[in-house]
Amino acid sequence: MDKSKRPFLKKNKKKRSFRRPLSPIRPGDRIHHKNVTLISRFISQQGKILPRRMTRLTLKQQRLVTKAIKIARILVLLPFRKNEKKWKRTKPTARTTGLRTRKRTKPTARTTSLRTRNK
Repeated sequence: MDKSKRPFLKKNKKKRSFRRPLSPIRPGDRIHHKNVTLISRFISQQGKILPRRMTRLTLKQQRLVTKAIKIARILVLLPFRKNEKKWKRTKPTARTTGLRTRKRTKPTARTTSLRTRNK
């Protein structure tokens, strides 16, 4: 087979460097739940923990960061959600009003006998 028939093989193809970019955590930084400024960099706007491919952390660092975030959330150093909306009451819907305005039926002999059996 001729090399001319294989156009996908190029002679002057540059080799890619598969070296990962440097980690955003410096060697002096300690990953700890009290270090809120460092930990908060690895949380999204919704309050989710960012994945490794976005944070560029090593596997060991990512594990330590996730544990520190979870501990900080439990100790109320970090919120579980960042932009938490306050829920406002809306107008009552047909479903909720129907439950409230339902008329009670008078107890019949059948329903009263069921109540006495359950006791």
